[in-house]
Amino acid sequence: MRVWGGATVHAATFENVNKIYKSGLFRRRGLTAVDNVSLTIPHGSVFGLLGPNRAGKTTLVKLLLNLARPSRGAVTRLGEAATVRASLNRVGYMHENHAFPKYLSASEVLHFCGGLSGIPTDQVAGKSAYWLERVGLADRAHEPISRFSKGMVQRLGLAQAMLNDPEFLILDEPTEGLDLLGRQLLRDIVQELKAASKTVLLVSHVLPEVQELCTELAVIVAGRVAYRGKLTELTSNRTGLEAALKAIYVKGTA
Repeated sequence: MRVWGGATVHAATFENVNKIYKSGLFRRRGLTAVDNVSLTIPHGSVFGLLGPNRAGKTTLVKLLLNLARPSRGAVTRLGEAATVRASLNRVGYMHENHAFPKYLSASEVLHFCGGLSGIPTDQVAGKSAYWLERVGLADRAHEPISRFSKGMVQRLGLAQAMLNDPEFLILDEPTEGLDLLGRQLLRDIVQELKAASKTVLLVSHVLPEVQELCTELAVIVAGRVAYRGKLTELTSNRTGLEAALKAIYVKGTA
């Protein structure tokens, strides 16, 4: 957490948040994706968000990025309402399935994303070159993305997420398609951010990755928080993380 002006500010908060997606004729049916979630993500933490498929994890990320609005409740990001666009310039986001225009080159994508992130024009080129080198794409910088493999696109996604030197990095299944060196690169970057007291939200099904990187986590089941606490507390009874999660998924609570 961080204290500004005497008040404690978290990297993100969800307060009694519901999200209902309307469907059907006249939008009379509703699907509850998030059900009364209250959750804090402290500043400076590497925070894991786990849960089975369709548990509501992606919806929480969308709410945090203001890609969706809550049906009820409040969401804050870096001390401000999630609807405040200005704070997005301090956030990096890496999605598991990128939709970069395939006719653009890696360098062009980063220049475009740099502009969206509010990076001064005279700094975009240098930052783009640095991150293309860091993720191993410097020699392919001017090739169209249509020639890239899945792993190369993921590396480019990591570069664009880090381009604005984010205070808060959100990783949604980030190792999907990455090879061993790519996964190690990602772990190194997360550890660097942690050492710099920045915040990382990691959404992942890869449990060794979660165990290595995360200090705290939340488990979401059927749209509700089934567990929130230290990773060590979840496995303190000598139960492995996989077994502990399976039990939570079945019971819906820790």
